[in-house]
Amino acid sequence: MRSRPPALGFIFVTLFLDILGIGLIIPILPKLVEQMQGGDISAASHVVGALGAIYALMQFVFAPVLGSLSDQYGRRPVILVSLFGSGLDYLLLAFAPSLPWFFLGRAISGLSGANITAATAYIADISPPEKRAANFGIIGAAFGLGFIAGPLLGGLLGNQNLRLPFLVASGLTLANWLYGYFVIPESLDLQHRRPFSWSRANPVGSLRSLSRNRLAFGLALSLFLLNLGQFCIHSTWVLYTGYRYGWGPRQVGFSLAVVGLTTAIVQGGLSRRIIPLLGDVRSLVVGFAVSTLSMVAYGAATQGWMIYAILPIGAFGGIGSQSTQALVSRSVGPSEQGSIQGALTSLGSMAGFIAPLLATALFGHFVRPDRPVPIPGISFFVGATLMALALALAVRTLRHHHHPVAVA
Repeated sequence: MRSRPPALGFIFVTLFLDILGIGLIIPILPKLVEQMQGGDISAASHVVGALGAIYALMQFVFAPVLGSLSDQYGRRPVILVSLFGSGLDYLLLAFAPSLPWFFLGRAISGLSGANITAATAYIADISPPEKRAANFGIIGAAFGLGFIAGPLLGGLLGNQNLRLPFLVASGLTLANWLYGYFVIPESLDLQHRRPFSWSRANPVGSLRSLSRNRLAFGLALSLFLLNLGQFCIHSTWVLYTGYRYGWGPRQVGFSLAVVGLTTAIVQGGLSRRIIPLLGDVRSLVVGFAVSTLSMVAYGAATQGWMIYAILPIGAFGGIGSQSTQALVSRSVGPSEQGSIQGALTSLGSMAGFIAPLLATALFGHFVRPDRPVPIPGISFFVGATLMALALALAVRTLRHHHHPVAVA
């Protein structure tokens, strides 16, 4: 059952469609909200922020629930139910007549999007330990390609009709659900399942359960700090490049496409050679270090062309998060993969909730007209500091648990 070749490809497509759904609303949701607010851009901006927050909050709450359910009932039913829910949710958003319906839709999207927990556990189930880090690279590859296709598809279709992208996303997601229903096998054997427990299936309980495994807990905190730093760049990219380089939507869109392409190439392809060559521990250290230095370089770049020189190098930082996930996954047994991935997804959602508030506030404060010396790259420098702390914590955790760290 576990060796059937369609399985990993199906998980890739599932994750790709998750990111596609996030990406396709980037160019159309603000316009839809603005229309519903009577053309008031200021009011619309607050609503768009609230819609993003409720998405992250729902992922934070429900990721451990879906992870624990997948430990009891298997990965397949949880993924399929989530896919079906996502497909219906896109239909809801396509025909939503008012803003309350959009809030309901984004809440359902966050709940269904938490299926990344079960999908990641599926990867862990079907991957031998020595290939787990490389196979986790399909998450980054799906992110990269989804981040290219989502905004592009949303922009092209939304130019015809602002509701059309939701209908297309619904059709693609439901088609993937049908394929999974008829073709994809279960990955978790009956003997490796464990009963559902509410004490593990809530965010606090999942983190408390994670804290009992000191290696997993230390590395999970490192991954949280890394994600917090990365989300700082996501939150202020448009503001920063517009302020410093005068980039408009076209230049921003092109730069994001390059981000997606380089991420897909590194995490979906090159990492399969790099990580086995370096090993998980060295890959973690090198990846975290590259991410830290890249953040400093982005914040210090004085010309727009420099960003494009940094992007391909920064993409190699992704091997750090892949290797960290693999090390955490290997620290628990098969019956705990859903729970551990749920805890990691919750921490990632928490970072996605905190970082925009932190990064945009810092950017706004340090580019105020009354400042004698503006520092537009401040959020990048803070992000780099968080990543450096993540690296230090990871190295300390690994040394404490007798993992040799050759590069420090």
